[in-house]
Amino acid sequence: MLALDVIVRVAAATLWLLLATRLLPAARCERLVLWFVPLALGLAGFLAGNTPHATALLPGAAADVAGVLSGSAAVFLWWFCLALFDDGFRFGPLQAVAALLWWPLMLLDRGWLGGELAGIGLSWGLVMLGLGMCVHLVVRLLRDREGDLVEARRRGRLWVVAALLGLLLTDLLADLVMGFGWRPWGFALAQNMALLAIGWHLARRWLRADLAGLAYRAPPLPVQALAPLAAGAPPMEPAALVQAPPAADAALLQRLAQLMDQERIHRDPTLTVAGFATRMGAPEPEVRRLVNQHLGWRHFRSFLNHYRLQDAKTALADPTQADRKILAVAFDAGFASLPSFNRSFREAEGMAPSEYRTRALGAGA
Repeated sequence: MLALDVIVRVAAATLWLLLATRLLPAARCERLVLWFVPLALGLAGFLAGNTPHATALLPGAAADVAGVLSGSAAVFLWWFCLALFDDGFRFGPLQAVAALLWWPLMLLDRGWLGGELAGIGLSWGLVMLGLGMCVHLVVRLLRDREGDLVEARRRGRLWVVAALLGLLLTDLLADLVMGFGWRPWGFALAQNMALLAIGWHLARRWLRADLAGLAYRAPPLPVQALAPLAAGAPPMEPAALVQAPPAADAALLQRLAQLMDQERIHRDPTLTVAGFATRMGAPEPEVRRLVNQHLGWRHFRSFLNHYRLQDAKTALADPTQADRKILAVAFDAGFASLPSFNRSFREAEGMAPSEYRTRALGAGA
């Protein structure tokens, strides 16, 4: 049993570290790698210490390093899943606060900041924080799933995260019900074998394919493939394109241009993918494919916001609308709230709407 335990843990840790090493050179062009590498290190640390056999544990300083990485795996998993399924994910105050709460609690609970506070129940704080991160992630996944236009990623939202979070939740619930010292051999082996299986699946996929597969990105097309698109369509993202639009899609592209450029249905803040497909007069899967593969948009919200921002910028640069409140401009463009408008505007233009208006009106004076 000891030999099987060591073989499974070494094989699984090697796979995760191999993946991190393989992907690290792509960190400059694929930001998701920056979130995957800490996760791989955290899981490798978890595997190093997830055994009931004392003789199979790492010695000395290596055990301490593995312990810190293992204790951080839950936070790293949360960050990675958020980045994987949200192209616009940025490390924000919520992630920072959770980390600032998690790491001191984890270090104190394990006695690495002094033994006085170890064993006084701080582990329950970690359990509550871990469950909170799981709930937050599930809510985000379900909330944004409907608008996800990348079909493989949309399907993968549930099973990929379920596979990884299942390990975390099982571990947290076992601690909650059975106590923190409960570590039977079979339970640890099942966790390690699950990580081995997930690592093997990811290695087969990522080590034999283009790294774009990591973020559910399609291979790029030559720029000349963009020419047949409908007039009035937004700027394309070549890396997101799968094929040049066939003749059969020409009518749908023209209908899309009419809806967005003439009828301006993007100004409806309640517009959904299903509602948009109805207005297009086409099945929803066909509309999803069209917007994703031919126009390059990966989320329906980003697609709509592109048009909304164009309308807002036109209004802000119009001298006849110089006295209009920015809130009115945002609502007229289709944004549901001023904070969402300000956030989207800053991300797209690198400045606040008020600053954009000042510069635009000043340049036209």
